[in-house]
Amino acid sequence: MVPEIHRFYSRFLTKLVISSFLTMPLDTPNIRQQFPILAKNNTIYLDSAATSQKPESVIKAMNAYYETINANVHRGMHELAEKANVAFEDCRKTVAAFIGCKPHEIIFTKGTTESINLVAKSWGKANLKKEDVVVLTILEHHSNIVPWQQLQQEIGFSITWIDIDEDGNLKLEELDTALATGNVKLVSVTGQSNVLGVCPPLEAIAQKAHEAGALVCVDAAQMVAHKKVDITKIGCDFLAFSGHKIYGPTGIGVLYAKREILEGMPPFLGGGMMIQEVTTEGFTPAEIPAKFEAGTPPIAEAVGLKAAINWITECSWDDISLHDKELCTYAIEKLSAIEGIHILGEPTECIISFTIDNVHPHDLTDIIGKNGVSLRAGHHCAQPLHVRLGINASTRLSIGIYNTLEDIDTAVTEIKNAIQVLRPA
Repeated sequence: MVPEIHRFYSRFLTKLVISSFLTMPLDTPNIRQQFPILAKNNTIYLDSAATSQKPESVIKAMNAYYETINANVHRGMHELAEKANVAFEDCRKTVAAFIGCKPHEIIFTKGTTESINLVAKSWGKANLKKEDVVVLTILEHHSNIVPWQQLQQEIGFSITWIDIDEDGNLKLEELDTALATGNVKLVSVTGQSNVLGVCPPLEAIAQKAHEAGALVCVDAAQMVAHKKVDITKIGCDFLAFSGHKIYGPTGIGVLYAKREILEGMPPFLGGGMMIQEVTTEGFTPAEIPAKFEAGTPPIAEAVGLKAAINWITECSWDDISLHDKELCTYAIEKLSAIEGIHILGEPTECIISFTIDNVHPHDLTDIIGKNGVSLRAGHHCAQPLHVRLGINASTRLSIGIYNTLEDIDTAVTEIKNAIQVLRPA
């Protein structure tokens, strides 16, 4: 068989095999056209774990706010201010319905990082004592590590770490051992690792923690765009996520906490709008949620977040999950054929991290980035996890709702080409 025919036949068989098990439930080409940056640029964007791209509906919603009703909220009584108030609080209702809680249990922040800092600096500072224990996992992003370490330096409580097995799954027996001491006051855990993509069993963790008298905080930054978040089902006491990870704008985050917990927490920041009364002798804080929203909140960003939630909920979560898993399966198959590659853990959903022998992740992503493929390299703000894995850095491919089989094919081709440059035969 002549080489050209052989290559054509091989490609045909590959596509035939792929089509036999990939259903591709989402209309990805149509979805992609709704994202201006992807429609206008020949970009292969596989870095959604860092930040997602924004659909036109989100951009238009924010522009419309600035063009028609821009005003500060909870202050003025003029028409624009009243319209802005309604728009802002409608966003809170949308977020609450999205995760299954009450609007007054939603606090708007700048992002997941600020949300977890709020929990640490408010609830943690008021409730943790030197003899107490906070449980973290080796999977955590720095945003769910450093706030607790900062507070530990101030109070002196202990931090217990839960390790992973070789597939990246948490060793829950270590959690059982920690909880058995009776000193654990909080278990703070990721909903999905931003390196390995693994999703800890949150319901089981919450049940174990509550039976031991501990509260549970969930970093949902990565999971929120890929699966339905149901507060009641998870059973957590705190949950945090960022708007920009779910196709919304940067600069806005969400903290959920149970009402009774929020009411017992002191304010995190002081200033305008978090007070009921101020005198020269002191102040009385406002009721929740205003108690935790000092200063001018991210109003336009909240409008954008509402639009993003409305946009993504037009899709079926089952379809999104299937799309993620099938692209992940396909990507692993293609990447695994690269000589010297080491895929970290056993990814099954939307995040794949890997190393390649004698190829530095920064060099790799620099070269392929110049050719229009966006992946991330580094420790991904998860240094303890990388130390646990025995590496300094990795390359990460992360899938969004707009990605296609062709995106994976192009990325793998560019990775192979870059290896030839970095590691010539």
